[in-house]
Amino acid sequence: MATNFFYQITRVLNRNPDGSKATQAERKKILKLADKQLRELNVRKLELRNLGRKHIEKLVTHWQDQGLAAGTIKTRMTHLRWLSEKIGKPGLVPKNNASLGIENRKYVTNQNKARFLVNSKLATLNDRYLEASFRLQAAFGLRREECMKVQLHLADRGDHLHLVKTKGARPRDVPIRTLEQRQLINEVKKWVGDSSLIPENDKYVSQMKRYERACIKMGLDKAHGLRHAYAHQRYFELTGFNAPAAGGPSTKGLTGEDKQRDFEARMVITEELGLMCPLK
Repeated sequence: MATNFFYQITRVLNRNPDGSKATQAERKKILKLADKQLRELNVRKLELRNLGRKHIEKLVTHWQDQGLAAGTIKTRMTHLRWLSEKIGKPGLVPKNNASLGIENRKYVTNQNKARFLVNSKLATLNDRYLEASFRLQAAFGLRREECMKVQLHLADRGDHLHLVKTKGARPRDVPIRTLEQRQLINEVKKWVGDSSLIPENDKYVSQMKRYERACIKMGLDKAHGLRHAYAHQRYFELTGFNAPAAGGPSTKGLTGEDKQRDFEARMVITEELGLMCPLK
């Protein structure tokens, strides 16, 4: 049963449909989670009018106690900050995360975050749309939204996939390098036709929920790890040695031609993954 607090939040969300559908869905998800966790922290009779700094601090402390990464907490703070601005309390969530004790995000280059698909687990989904999305994500390093919204009849340009429905609406090309990639594209195109990988008469938000449940079912704690695996494979192809996170040599220890290959590989992979900043 929805609380009065979340009912009020929902009204704010409906009046302010800012950002993409994916952003709106994620915002609603995080704010609903905040409502649930505040109740679990014994906050009672909360309403938007009495939402205060102490509630924000409770959430931050709770998330830190859970061991969440600084980047995850900062993302959640973005949605809470959005809410505070919409309800006329712009100073409720400070722009400087450090004032709430949230440390700077740390990039750990020797931690392997790669994840791989297991065919036997993939087969248990009994959903060819989801199965195709996961396979395309693994084969081309796509984001979650991209692997569902891609329209292969438009994206397939022979030697590369031209992606347009991307994060930040920044089109990019991902090379089709192997026979396996080509066979996968042809196989999916046969039955999906000129549609995306979201079932007809269905919505992206609903398909995303099914995608998230499928991740849990397959034991993929981080489906984003499929992109890490793609990056590791491309790094090896481009340099001839494993990435640091996959057991390869430390970047600091590289010299001469190896150092140059490392730099060039990172630039290529950054473009293929559609990242804003060079791959770390």
